Amino acid sequence: MAKRPALEDALDYLRTVDTLVVTKLDRLGRSVRNLKEVVDGLEKRGVGLKALSQGIDTTTPGGRLFFHMLAAIAEFEHDLIVERTKDGLAAARARGRKGGGRIKMSPTKIRQARAMYDEKTYTVQQIAETFGVSRGTIYRHLGDDVRA
Repeated sequence: MAKRPALEDALDYLRTVDTLVVTKLDRLGRSVRNLKEVVDGLEKRGVGLKALSQGIDTTTPGGRLFFHMLAAIAEFEHDLIVERTKDGLAAARARGRKGGGRIKMSPTKIRQARAMYDEKTYTVQQIAETFGVSRGTIYRHLGDDVRA
């Protein structure tokens, strides 16, 4: 997780009976799980939370209920997306599809690139331009001995 020193300083500064005010909940947490951890930590310390644009105020019972309902719905939605993604990938695999980018260098092109390189008349950049790929792709296919 990325370091957020200003947020950490603000959270450390808060004392019991303080209320942290944010414009939107997404400014406080990077994910639903992270947001819930932050809010749970605030609750344990007796610190309230107000999210202005969502009308959430965890200093009231109704506000806490509303926050936890929103968090549960967001977590449920995330779980559904993950499940659908996995199902979609499995269905694609069953149809013979596999992930990743398209193959840019066929075995024939790799042999031609190797021959061009071995002639010592072409630079790696010229070979890459000939095949319409990056220098990195040429290096990857020609192996470590080319980089030496």
